[in-house]
Amino acid sequence: MAAAYAVAAAGFLGRSSTLGFSALSTRTISRFATRASSKLLSNSDSGSAVTEDGSRISRGDVDGLDLRAVTDRGDMVMSHLISRRASEETMKAAGEIATLNERRKELILSRDSALSIRKEQSALVGQLMRNRSKDNDDSDSDKTAVEEAKAKSSAATADAAEAESELSDVESRMNGLLANLPNLLDDSVPDGKDENDNEEVERWGSIDDLPKELGWTDEGDFQPLWHDDVAMGLDGWKVDNAVQMSGSRFVALSGHVARLERAISSFLLDMHTETNGYTEVSVPYVVGRSALEGTAQLPKFEEDLFRINPESHTCNGEDAFLIPTAEVPLTNMHRDTILEHDALPISYVALTPCFRAEAGSYGRDTRGLIRTHQFHKVEMVKISAADDSDNQHELLTRHAQGCLEALKLPYRKVRLCSGDIGFSARQCYDLEVWLPGSKEYREISSCSNTGDFQARRMALRYRPKQEVSPTNDDTTDTKDANKKKKKQKKPKPQFCHTINGSGLAIGRTLLAVLENYQMPDGSVTVPDVLRPYMGGMEILKLP
Repeated sequence: MAAAYAVAAAGFLGRSSTLGFSALSTRTISRFATRASSKLLSNSDSGSAVTEDGSRISRGDVDGLDLRAVTDRGDMVMSHLISRRASEETMKAAGEIATLNERRKELILSRDSALSIRKEQSALVGQLMRNRSKDNDDSDSDKTAVEEAKAKSSAATADAAEAESELSDVESRMNGLLANLPNLLDDSVPDGKDENDNEEVERWGSIDDLPKELGWTDEGDFQPLWHDDVAMGLDGWKVDNAVQMSGSRFVALSGHVARLERAISSFLLDMHTETNGYTEVSVPYVVGRSALEGTAQLPKFEEDLFRINPESHTCNGEDAFLIPTAEVPLTNMHRDTILEHDALPISYVALTPCFRAEAGSYGRDTRGLIRTHQFHKVEMVKISAADDSDNQHELLTRHAQGCLEALKLPYRKVRLCSGDIGFSARQCYDLEVWLPGSKEYREISSCSNTGDFQARRMALRYRPKQEVSPTNDDTTDTKDANKKKKKQKKPKPQFCHTINGSGLAIGRTLLAVLENYQMPDGSVTVPDVLRPYMGGMEILKLP
């Protein structure tokens, strides 16, 4: 694997000649590749460190991933890609950005030089013409000088236009490559290959408490059922009907089971709006390409989305998609906006259906409600100032935990490792609920801090508070006092930070309730907090 990453870091060198890069850019990238392979690459397959001192290179004061970070801090960016176990294609993209940046610098110099020549020659033409008119001189030498200056000006104009055109292509290519690079990682993210290396932070509840309360232990041979079997026993599982209409990975529910699903949705929304202070938002379920680019589902994960036929509908002329999560429309509520610091943090919550093609999950979790093409989810989104995002991330995660605790569902909280964390997250907690049917913990909420990763893509900014300079109340000199009261410049806008998390996924909450609250006789006890939403019903009985 280390050898593969070394090749990835230098693999784009062979393309330099076809792209027309200069010898200077090739030497620059050669140095970059050598440094990357010697300093960064160790045994990344083993889950061990990726730098020679045993750790990923800290992002330090680099807040977000932009072209400058890739070109100026290439060693740091590459170490984060290695820590993420990024593909060879992604590694090459980072390297190609560095190569293209050298060409970009050359083109800027060429364009500016041509523009300078055009300005000089245009001024010379004007001067020569004025001199001829003043002296009434129409000699051949003056005519020749004017024509030469005009020719040089025209040639410089053409050179500047050619450089500008290529510069536009290069910058477009760089931005396209940047859009496929994942976020930089927070220093707290542990290094690891996959979910087996995630770091458990805490556990809540005993997996034995509810069984004792519900009488499982009185039935010595009782084996808890999977949620689909429990729902089927209640005559609420209509998967065959759903598959007949829509194909695999679709589910239909009915009766008490469908009502329980609705009760869970209402309870979670009320908890977030009435207790946790979120503003409920009703959002579109269809969004355009730019909205998905803003939250970084595109361009990398298009195969996981449901795209609408453009003949049927487009969004302001863009390709239209069904939302994979309410994170997309909620976060985009303030795209291309400059917010005031006092308006932050903004806390939104929405209940929506989510549509996912699950292109890479063939054969995985084919049973029940774990992985379906359509499911409901209560999504929380926070938009915060940069210096408050870690605090808001912890708070949002705590709100999701509170939902599980109110339902008395045992869970564990894990910090995702570098090889398992999502593309746009710089830090992420997963909450995994206990499922007695399969005797395992499964993800029910993922709470991510993306830093300014999404905000950069959607031009979402805020204006920091203006610091008031101290004044001397005893000042008697009017002139000095007026100087002190001189209006200060407004602070420069900064990118917001965005945080998102499930609070909770409805289908997985339903299956967790069905499995944890099932009774040996096949009935299901309704959790206390859901009974007001079930018309006071305490037990879902067999038909």
